[in-house]
Amino acid sequence: MAEKASASKTTTDRPRLMLLDGHSLAYRAFYALPVENFNTVTGQPTNAVYGFTSMLSNTLRDEQPTHLAVAFDVSRKTWRLNEFPEYKATRSATPDEFRSQVALIGELLDAMGVRRFAVEGFEADDVIATLATQAEALGFEVLIVTGDRDSFQLVSPNVTVLYPTKGVSELTRYTPEKVVERYGLTPQQYPDFAALRGDPSDNLPGIPGVGEKTAAKWITQFGSFAELCARVDEVKGKAGDNLRAHLDAVKLNRRLTEMVRDVELPATAEQLVRVPYDRTALGGVLDALEFRNPNFRERLFAADPGAAEQAAAVAEGVAVEGAVLAAGELPGWLEERAGARVGLASVDTWALGSGGVTQIALAVGEEAAWFDPSRLDAAEEKAFAAWLADPAQPKVLHNAKNVERVFAEHSWRVEGIAMDTALAAYLIKPGRRSFALDVLSVEYLGRELAPADSGSGQLAFGEEDDGEAAAAGALMAQARAVLDLGEVFAERLPEVGAAELLHDLELPTSALLAKMERAGIAADRAHLENLEEQFAAAVRHAVDEAHASVGHEFNLGSPKQLQEVLFGELGLPKTKKTKTGYTTDADALAWLAAQTDHELPVIMLRHREQAKLRVTVEGLVKTVAPDGRIHTTFSQIVAATGRLSSTDPNLQNVPVRTDEGRAIRRGFVVGEGYETLLTADYSQIELRVMAHLSQDEGLIAAFTSGEDLHSTVGAQVFSVERDRVDPEMRRKIKAMSYGLAYGLSAFGLSQQLGIEAAEARALMETYFERFGGVRDYLRRVVEEARSTGYTETLLGRRRYLPDLTSDNRQRREMAERMALNAPIQGSAADIVKLAMLRVDKALTERQLASRMLLQVHDEIVLEVAPGEREQVEELVRREMAGAYPLRAPLDVSVGVGTDWESAAH
Repeated sequence: MAEKASASKTTTDRPRLMLLDGHSLAYRAFYALPVENFNTVTGQPTNAVYGFTSMLSNTLRDEQPTHLAVAFDVSRKTWRLNEFPEYKATRSATPDEFRSQVALIGELLDAMGVRRFAVEGFEADDVIATLATQAEALGFEVLIVTGDRDSFQLVSPNVTVLYPTKGVSELTRYTPEKVVERYGLTPQQYPDFAALRGDPSDNLPGIPGVGEKTAAKWITQFGSFAELCARVDEVKGKAGDNLRAHLDAVKLNRRLTEMVRDVELPATAEQLVRVPYDRTALGGVLDALEFRNPNFRERLFAADPGAAEQAAAVAEGVAVEGAVLAAGELPGWLEERAGARVGLASVDTWALGSGGVTQIALAVGEEAAWFDPSRLDAAEEKAFAAWLADPAQPKVLHNAKNVERVFAEHSWRVEGIAMDTALAAYLIKPGRRSFALDVLSVEYLGRELAPADSGSGQLAFGEEDDGEAAAAGALMAQARAVLDLGEVFAERLPEVGAAELLHDLELPTSALLAKMERAGIAADRAHLENLEEQFAAAVRHAVDEAHASVGHEFNLGSPKQLQEVLFGELGLPKTKKTKTGYTTDADALAWLAAQTDHELPVIMLRHREQAKLRVTVEGLVKTVAPDGRIHTTFSQIVAATGRLSSTDPNLQNVPVRTDEGRAIRRGFVVGEGYETLLTADYSQIELRVMAHLSQDEGLIAAFTSGEDLHSTVGAQVFSVERDRVDPEMRRKIKAMSYGLAYGLSAFGLSQQLGIEAAEARALMETYFERFGGVRDYLRRVVEEARSTGYTETLLGRRRYLPDLTSDNRQRREMAERMALNAPIQGSAADIVKLAMLRVDKALTERQLASRMLLQVHDEIVLEVAPGEREQVEELVRREMAGAYPLRAPLDVSVGVGTDWESAAH
């Protein structure tokens, strides 16, 4: 059995050429990785690209070739098809999900500087054979990475085939010895053997009754296929008769199996020298593909042949005069650089009441300084705190919210933030999935950064060379990167119309969120723990019910076992077929519950719901801090539309409209020293934004009438009096209105309402007849975005949608839905942030002790101090209603109570 491939680095000065069969490897990756787990937000599948790239980076790391090329098939129309029209005729059509990924692999290879070949009339095998033959003659070592066994004919002492034996993650190294071990034949005999065996994948017929063992025996006995043909009469028995009967077909197989070694190519093996990546272009491709795994990117960039040279050049180009500040030096250092723009980086831990900052680095121009804040004496700390709090001292930070949050543990207030490089990168390219400093540094500065605790910095400090100096160097390099990125983004932000958005909205919101995260919200731990046990008991009960319903135990969490029970034992109607069987997701179970009287689908739905609730509550209990409060983390840079997200715990996961969800919300309570919680949110803000953007007078009038919106709109759409609009009509209109705001198609509306697509389409057409302004706006916003490449909110927040011009229908239609949704949802998100800032400012100006705690979806939660309830309610209503002047005026709902649920409205 062939051994698995392991690292085999070049041990001589011989050049090493690695050749990859692009289509073969991409196909293997496509089927090795589930396509449903690898999609961009536009719906573009990326599993083949991810698997291919992962395999490529690993192989480059292990083999370290000096030369590299990838060969692709052009089409099935090759010289082999001309000789044998049935060649590969039995292969199924290329899946659409795969076809679109080949071009993406090409873009990635181009950014890596990898030469790729595709020659009309020939297969990738022939290109590889030609280059391998050239390279071997020139004294190269050659590595061929392919999933095609026909390549074994190329194996020699200088040519090794790396053959995938498990997806594309595990390669087996085929040398001449391993080919003999596997087949009992030499590589030169392999095409003879393959011709006799036939190849169903290529539709090359074999000989009836002749398998691999017999084929290998004949080649071993006669020495070659040519000799076997010359002495074919010596082959006895039924097998011999079959051989003679199919000899012409086998001879054709032999011609087709032989690889062409003299294809005319635009480059020779010598010209395939690896070149440095275009890192900016490669970063852009990876961002577009939404490959955000840092390990994946690190492996790929580590294989860049220009990495070492670039790192040396960058280190020389950004050499700064660094200093580890001694006792008493910090105040003078700051004073000498007063008014200068300063990049700040820190190492810290966030744990309310126990966290703190362990290292700080500052960068100004060509200088940098590092200090340990724990060593500052009272005078030094006072000077540093004063500098931080001085708005006249401009500071450049990365993730300023996190810095402000943890610096407050030292009672340091941060003012004068001129730039947040994470927020700026988000506003420039909101669709990217990584805003890490090291990623941005590589993309925009071409500069690699070491972690601050890695001990490998780019800065030197005279004769000092201990661990602290190395760590200081790494952190100062980060501070310098923050400073330099700030300059780059200061130029880029006006180009995308986002400079004011950063300074007037995002930076103030960042400071407010830091305060909110520190405040947290009080939790009733006993209530939450009781709920957790209730949900756990409900899960156990559902398991018992499921077992009783089928008469035996099975694992409810195993899709395979559930499929066997539902579709095998019970014989229920088949759901959608997937690669792993018939789907058992929530939609499928709900469909089964409607199609059959058997109780198991309903039990399974209840089991999953209760299990999810248990996990949600368990997560909440674990995050109750020692102060008895839950401190979620808000992010401004996750949702491309501008909406805030919440993690650790994710409070957006707490259900709102179910009894169980309401029970969970009762676990969030007013804290000690406060009187009540107050919640406030906007009524139908997305629809009001849509009315404003579309300027549809009928929809605006529906909002300003003071009547129930959906009943008023329903009366116009269904041509009935308002009091004749029944609940079903209202339900359809509500789904329609919100669906339009979220880019819902007629098909999506039909699925949501449970009606035929034709009825949903007719409903939409009638709606547009009544509200033509909405129809015209929705058409206009897509057309304008297709022209400019982006959508824009009321405050100028852009979302770039390059797929609006894609020739891939699926990607194009997904981008069109995003174009419909982004201006509406993004404007609503911007208005909520404006409202939060206005409310917080008003609380401060009135010197009230009440404070803002949470922002979840479009809801704001405040903790009201004793005696301030009326003032806070009046203030909140006024400031939120006046956040932005919409033609369909903002309407604010307010509620109060001792817990989050009782404060609902």
